[in-house]
Amino acid sequence: MPTPPTTGDDTAGDDTTGDDTTGDDTTTVAELRQLIADFVDQRDWQQYHSPKNISMALAVEAAELMEHFQWMDQQASRLIPADEQKLQAVGEEIADVIGYAMAISNELGIDISATMRAKMQKNREKYPVEECRGDKFRQRLSTNE
Repeated sequence: MPTPPTTGDDTAGDDTTGDDTTGDDTTTVAELRQLIADFVDQRDWQQYHSPKNISMALAVEAAELMEHFQWMDQQASRLIPADEQKLQAVGEEIADVIGYAMAISNELGIDISATMRAKMQKNREKYPVEECRGDKFRQRLSTNE
C-alpha cells in the first residue's frame, strides 16, 4: 500500500516472512486488517491516515487499477490472466485498493464482514434475480430511464 515516504529502513519491524503459503482460503479479513494496521503503526503514519486522506488515496489507487484497462475492449480485459506481468501489476493495484479500504475501515471502526453482508442483502433486495438476471437487468434499466 503506497503511503507517505519515510526515512531510514522501511523494512524495520515488518513481520512478513515472504512465505507465499497463505492465501484467500486460509487468511482471514482480521489478519489482513491487522497486517495493514501493523504496517501503518510501525511507520508512525497514523498522522496521515485520516478518513479523508485514505479515501482520496483509495480513489487514486482505483484510478491506477483502471489505467491497466484503459482503451481495452471487454474481451482483451478478460485475457489479462494470460499475461503474467500484466496480471501481477493488476493484482498489485487491487492489493492497494483493498489495503486502503481496510485502512479506512480500521480508522472508522467498520466491521468489513458485517457491512459487506448487510450491503449484499440490500443489493439482493434492490436487484432481485427474477428481474435482473442477464439481459433482464438491461431491460429494467431502460424502462427506468
